[in-house]
Amino acid sequence: MYRYFRPHRGAIALGGLLTLLGSVSGLLQPLAAKALVDRLGGDGSIAGMLLLLTALVLLGSAMQSVGAYVLERTAESVVLAARRTLVGRLLRLRLAEVERAQPGDLMSRITSDTTLLKAVTTQAVVSAFTGGLTFVATIVLMGVMDLVLLGVTLGVIVLVGIAMGLVMPKISQATERSQEAVGVMSTALERAFGAYRTVKASGAEARETALLDEAAREAWRNGVKSAKWQALTWSSIGLSVQVSFLAVLGIGGARVASGAIPVSTLVAFLLFLFYLFDPIGRLVEAAQQYQVGAAAVARITRAEQLETEDTDGAGEGEPTGRPGPAPATVAFEDVTFRYGADLPPVHHGVTFEVPGPGMTAFVGPSGAGKTTVFGLIERFYEAGGGRVLVDGRDVREWPLAELRAAIGYVEQDAPVLSGTLRENLLFAAPDATEEELREVVVRARLEPLVAGLPEGLETLVGHRGSKLSGGERQRVAIARALLRRPRLLLLDEATSQLDAVNELALRDVVAEVSRDVTVLVVAHRLSTVTMADRIVVMDAGRVRAVGTHAELVAADPLYGELAATQFLATASAETSSALR
Repeated sequence: MYRYFRPHRGAIALGGLLTLLGSVSGLLQPLAAKALVDRLGGDGSIAGMLLLLTALVLLGSAMQSVGAYVLERTAESVVLAARRTLVGRLLRLRLAEVERAQPGDLMSRITSDTTLLKAVTTQAVVSAFTGGLTFVATIVLMGVMDLVLLGVTLGVIVLVGIAMGLVMPKISQATERSQEAVGVMSTALERAFGAYRTVKASGAEARETALLDEAAREAWRNGVKSAKWQALTWSSIGLSVQVSFLAVLGIGGARVASGAIPVSTLVAFLLFLFYLFDPIGRLVEAAQQYQVGAAAVARITRAEQLETEDTDGAGEGEPTGRPGPAPATVAFEDVTFRYGADLPPVHHGVTFEVPGPGMTAFVGPSGAGKTTVFGLIERFYEAGGGRVLVDGRDVREWPLAELRAAIGYVEQDAPVLSGTLRENLLFAAPDATEEELREVVVRARLEPLVAGLPEGLETLVGHRGSKLSGGERQRVAIARALLRRPRLLLLDEATSQLDAVNELALRDVVAEVSRDVTVLVVAHRLSTVTMADRIVVMDAGRVRAVGTHAELVAADPLYGELAATQFLATASAETSSALR
């Protein structure tokens, strides 16, 4: 935990010092009260002692208040730093790590878990330090007054302390389980909102509500357990003080009656006894906060141990400028890959070469490994064997920011981010000019969409582009990739949701782009495949054949079958639709 509050050592020390001085002023109050009681039997004035007591109370309260503010402000700074670090790290996780984790659970590490750091990294540390010193000082002063009464007090405190030592680990366990349940709840919410229309169309609201309800109940159950153990510790403190008070009052009264100690000593000792409740409370609170914070730190640490990409520090992982027009070349040399050690291989020695510029289409049955080719080029995943080359250079030797700056990528589901249409188009090329933006809107056939929106490019598109149709989202994704001015353009079924007219228009755009850029396309439509300069046929993680449409129809049975069924059927359906 030290690494979280190390940068704030000075502020924490200041807050701790002010809190300690406030505690010292409190320690002086019983001594002033003893002197006041002693003067009551004499002729001296008590006005001075009353003023001194008042000054000590006011000074102690002021110092405690300022110290508490300093610590709270520092605690918020600790949380801010932890969140910034964690966000920066989670957004650089390897794709495989994100796919293994639950996004909602990762989000809860940033939100709720970091919040729990606030108490443990400042209040717990200062409470333990000041509470410990004040406890020792109070015990010493009580011992100076009367060792017998001190022994009675310590006997009760030790018994209660042993009981609390057994309870503290249970608080940590309950807190961690509660936070895990919160993570499950966040994951379930993220899943439901990510497929909101599907949830409604499937009539699954009640089932999803039940899942969320169970996660909420699990968090509640563990929260209640933690509260139960915490309440037990506080009630134990109150019990120890009350038992100690009764014991000291009884034994102390007997000692006063026997003349062993004056009544002023008994009064001061009883005041010290009540004052002892404060440092004991701080120590217990620090222990509780430590248990809660330890659970949060454990979850945050596990998130920080996930493997991240090396973004080479260029502009915090973003490209420093858009690449030039020179087309890229791509080659796979005997590449093997699997998504996990316990999963079957996806690629079995994939080999092909793509010179630039031009358009290369990847075809094959579902599960052949076509989309995985793009993931390996982008270095979303690392090849298990062989080499993936861009411009004749292994992608593992490229600075990651530089590699991805050269690539435009349109995913299969063409995601659109929450925000305005302009923000989505500029997402991959924030430095694009207004003229370039207008040009790409025209090329991607987005002018009717922009003209029909109430605020044009400044219109909010909704969560995941919910205010746009599937075809509109695809065109936005294509425009976003084109605005990047890539040297290598990867299109994963990028026109699957477009109507025939828009697909034909965008095919012309892609054909135009491919004159100067290397374009790789995963395609399931004959119209897209036949315009390719070369076609790579994949099946079961291997490259079966490479050639043109005419060559492959004649030479490769699988391609001939695909062309005669899936591609031609799709083309026939589109032709019939156009004629209607």
